Amino acid sequence: MRRFLQKILKKPIIGLADKFSSRPDQKRVDKALSALYEKIDSGAGKNGITIPFNTDTDKFIIFSDQHKGARDGADIFARAEKNYLAAQAYYLDNQFFYINLGDSEELWENTFITVKKHNKATFEAEANFLTKKRFIKIFGNHDLYWDNDPLAPAGLRNIYHQPVAIYEGIILKTTVNKLPLQIYMTHGHQGDLQSDGNWFSKWFVSDVWGPLQSYLRINPNTPSTNDELKTLHNKMMYQWSSKHKNMLLITGHTHQPVFKSLTHLELLYERLEDAKKANDDKAADQIKKQIVNRENRGDKIPDFKGYLDTYFNTGCCCFDDGDITGIEIADGCIRLIKWAYGPHKESTRMVLDECKLAGLKLNL
Repeated sequence: MRRFLQKILKKPIIGLADKFSSRPDQKRVDKALSALYEKIDSGAGKNGITIPFNTDTDKFIIFSDQHKGARDGADIFARAEKNYLAAQAYYLDNQFFYINLGDSEELWENTFITVKKHNKATFEAEANFLTKKRFIKIFGNHDLYWDNDPLAPAGLRNIYHQPVAIYEGIILKTTVNKLPLQIYMTHGHQGDLQSDGNWFSKWFVSDVWGPLQSYLRINPNTPSTNDELKTLHNKMMYQWSSKHKNMLLITGHTHQPVFKSLTHLELLYERLEDAKKANDDKAADQIKKQIVNRENRGDKIPDFKGYLDTYFNTGCCCFDDGDITGIEIADGCIRLIKWAYGPHKESTRMVLDECKLAGLKLNL
């Protein structure tokens, strides 16, 4: 019976969840992102901090949207846990600074006690970064509890064994090509009418979507390469970022990986143009095959022109095939990476896209 209901209800239920979970508004997005940036940059309040860094020596890994749950039918993190733990070990060993960009815990559908009980291994892995003073935790809309509940500091101390500061965003500051570069990071729910602390969205997820998802065992997050056009929210984030000089914006929230303001399919078309200009017929043919394969699966031809390289999205750590995606900043580069299971269920790191920070097209 469950399989039958999955087949007939999956599309309409996911569509309903999307409808009630995201209602971004450009003016609200612009106002919220600008206000948060100004607070962080001025050093006022507890909203966030600025971190100077050296592009040659400092390394950062940014993950978001684990949505750690109760290991039940609604726990969309369960399949990805092994990849996440493998990634944590790799980045700890390689001296990366870990920035957790929000919605790490699914606290709309679960209590803190339940999430703590079923995620001891992941909390211990994250605590290793905190012990080495290489950990920043940012809250999102699904773990807003960390910011607004008076018991949150005690809960964080309980799972991480030491005090943890909670921020709404951070700004990394450096110099590239003798010009200042700021990398502004926040979860990305700012300006979303249904996610920016909205009670109705929380009620819908916890009382309607959560129980249905648990019974039907539906994960709304399709594989990490199955993205065609940017979501409306990502487009609005890009619009804000493109207007600001010498700045990159990195968010999560939408669960859709974006690199240099483009999704995977959009990047394929960009690479095809580059291959044609270079008269590289072999590369062009390989890219065409990938595009045809995606179009056969229903992806639409993108309509995009003249994007600056100002916006990036981590994707998420809860794709339904167990993949996780994130953003690395290291060796003077920015990378979109994926950790996926190999043929023997081993966790493997893959670089999906990479660019030198010095080669980004920015608003100067």
